[in-house]
Amino acid sequence: MSSTAGSKTQSAEVKRAAVITHGKAETIGAALKQLQAVAAQRGVELIFPEEESEKHGLASVEGDLEGADLAVVLGGDGTMLRGLRRFLGTGVPVLGVNFGRVGFLASLGADSLEEGLRRAFAGDYRVVELPGLDAEAGGARWAAVNDVVATSSSLGRMIELGWAVGGEDLGVLPCDGLICSTPSGSTAYNLSNGGPVLVWGLEAMAVTFVAPHSLQARPLVVPRGRELAVVNRTEDVSATVLVDGHPVAELAPGEQVTTRLGEQHSLLATLPESTFFSRYRRIFAS
Repeated sequence: MSSTAGSKTQSAEVKRAAVITHGKAETIGAALKQLQAVAAQRGVELIFPEEESEKHGLASVEGDLEGADLAVVLGGDGTMLRGLRRFLGTGVPVLGVNFGRVGFLASLGADSLEEGLRRAFAGDYRVVELPGLDAEAGGARWAAVNDVVATSSSLGRMIELGWAVGGEDLGVLPCDGLICSTPSGSTAYNLSNGGPVLVWGLEAMAVTFVAPHSLQARPLVVPRGRELAVVNRTEDVSATVLVDGHPVAELAPGEQVTTRLGEQHSLLATLPESTFFSRYRRIFAS
């Protein structure tokens, strides 16, 4: 597989596939049985993490998840994000079947599951490399697939955030928070706040303020090699740092979180016709 960031590669026939599913088994209905049937027809070995075996009442199947040729995710956007996080930096591509609402990262719909999986298991899919983020605050570090957010710890209270890119100070802005997103995360919380959509293949991150108290605040696209530093400049309110929607740290006044594009990439598996722009038109532009 090519190591060029953002590249698309032709893939080989699948022999072993890992399985990740929605947290509530009933959400995906009979999809797991359909997956098992297609895998049996194609001679593909399915590998289930321990929590998946317990969730679905399956006999534990020993196997190295990182040794899979492909990971199949059955669920919505949250499940897809969990799958991409789990296989970040492992070299295992992740193919999504959407059982949620938006499903921008999923390549298949529930109604095309069987035919789509037959094609994917036969090697008829492409792999897109998507950069992640590395965040650091208070000596702790985290990896993100979608975004890193600094937001007010007090609901309804505005905070003042200082920010700098590449060591150059860009001032202080009153707001509800700030989002730093990857290309894959740019169509999530970032998009909801008027941030730019980053096309797959870009090695960049989007910086977007949440409800800025300013008529001049605009999103910024930052290339690889430039670090974003966000400092809590509020005197009496702490800021919460969220990584892919999960709170990980509190920033007291004067403390900061730094975010940069990481070296690890998540690998998104797609059918050849399920391109970025076909998804964009179907979900956002129509």
